[in-house]
Amino acid sequence: MAYDSEQVRKIVEIVTREVLHALAEQEHTHSHANCEHCTQECADGICVKTCFDRVGHVISAGAERLTSSLGGIPDDPSVAKLIDHTLLKPDATPDQIAQLCYEARKYGFASVCVNPGYVKLCADLLKNTDVKVCTVIGFPLGADAPDVKVFETETALRDGATEIDMVINIGALKGRDYTLVARDIAGVVQISHAAGVLVKVIIETALLEEEEKVTACLLAKEAGADFVKTSTGFSGGGATAADIALMRRVVGPDMGVKASGGVRDYADAKTLVDAGATRIGASAGVKIVAGEKEMSSTRVSVAAAPEPAKAY
Repeated sequence: MAYDSEQVRKIVEIVTREVLHALAEQEHTHSHANCEHCTQECADGICVKTCFDRVGHVISAGAERLTSSLGGIPDDPSVAKLIDHTLLKPDATPDQIAQLCYEARKYGFASVCVNPGYVKLCADLLKNTDVKVCTVIGFPLGADAPDVKVFETETALRDGATEIDMVINIGALKGRDYTLVARDIAGVVQISHAAGVLVKVIIETALLEEEEKVTACLLAKEAGADFVKTSTGFSGGGATAADIALMRRVVGPDMGVKASGGVRDYADAKTLVDAGATRIGASAGVKIVAGEKEMSSTRVSVAAAPEPAKAY
């Protein structure tokens, strides 16, 4: 598909301004019931639709042609089903990766997230389980050429990856080369979806201004990604509730939002889920699950306490 860079840039900037303006007016918009009108801008196959309610508050924004349910909240309410159990440090050993997979099977995590070189090992260790094998593409800088990211994705899929987390070209985004960013994402999405594999797009929120975060989310959604994700964890910042809430409002209710970086315990995870995250990337998955169990035990104890002890 051919893209006209100037037209794409104009569309993205218009929609980003509209979204930012609407978000500034209304921090919390959760319903489509008051939708009054929608606007749509297109250029060479890129059509971005933005809907507003009667007073101009944003309802949803993104590509009209995209519908995604892959990022939805699992039926199982356990926090374990939201966790990508992660080990991406450069000195991770095969034994540590094997331990990661053991823990993922034991606790029922959504996936393990590892560097591409360990995909085949994880696929073997997790065979015949419900745990997905997630790997990272263009990690951690996002500065690889689009063709390199496609090749890396092809290799990961061949080795057994069942989820792909790709890093956008951050410099291109900040330089307003939206055509390159869109093509970069779409190349990975196309080959992944052809294999039945979902894609999460890492926008690296710690390096972006608010307008850039909105634009990155819009481009990821337009390109057909299934999730937007906050961070690699390698750029000095991680997930915040404010960023998750912003990303959720921009992409709408039907696209996944993954919080990653700095999620250390159950309280962190719960805060981010409450803000709109539908997946958590963390190396502290076992600690998070233990914290959930501890909270559940506390609730049971309080519920079983004598009547005078009830304070709520």
